[in-house]
Amino acid sequence: MSAKPTKASLLNKAIDATACGEMIGFCTACGEPADEVEPDAREYECESCGAEKVYGAEELILMLG
Repeated sequence: MSAKPTKASLLNKAIDATACGEMIGFCTACGEPADEVEPDAREYECESCGAEKVYGAEELILMLG
């Protein structure tokens, strides 16, 4: 299992994804991306680790920025 992602790394990934117009989210538990996630998604289940900690990229920017 990978180490918990840092706030800075998640924020950078979310900013990059938003700039590209991608509908993607990221798991705050493992850092893995999740495809086809709404920008305002909260607490979706992660397909990689099973945690309900996937947030849409724009939501992460609001939470972490």
